[in-house]
Amino acid sequence: MQITDSALSLNVPDVAASATFLKQYFGFHEVMAAEGFVSLKREDVGFNLIFLRLGLASIQPRRLLTQQAQGLIVAWVVNNIDQEYAQLQQQGVPILTPIETEPWGERYFQVEDPNGVIYQLVQWIT
Repeated sequence: MQITDSALSLNVPDVAASATFLKQYFGFHEVMAAEGFVSLKREDVGFNLIFLRLGLASIQPRRLLTQQAQGLIVAWVVNNIDQEYAQLQQQGVPILTPIETEPWGERYFQVEDPNGVIYQLVQWIT
């Protein structure tokens, strides 16, 4: 098997709200879009983020048709966590969990988009 690309698809009620959030605060750009669907990319992220509107006829398997993305955290490792935290706070991004450092060296914080999708920024402290 040769994998040539990857994506993460999330079912949300308001596709435009999540897409706008990622474009405005995290520098993603739109690769493809249609009614109830958008695919976003950043060149330095190893996968596309795809948002599908709940109830979209093309959602498979069918049992996921009305299930919203929950219990999932999209995490990105960054070089300067404190700078990212200050910048997002200044921009008014809703901070879900304040910045903290775990005993094993993970320094992180979480933000939440308008659909409740959680994004975690991480820096590993040595």
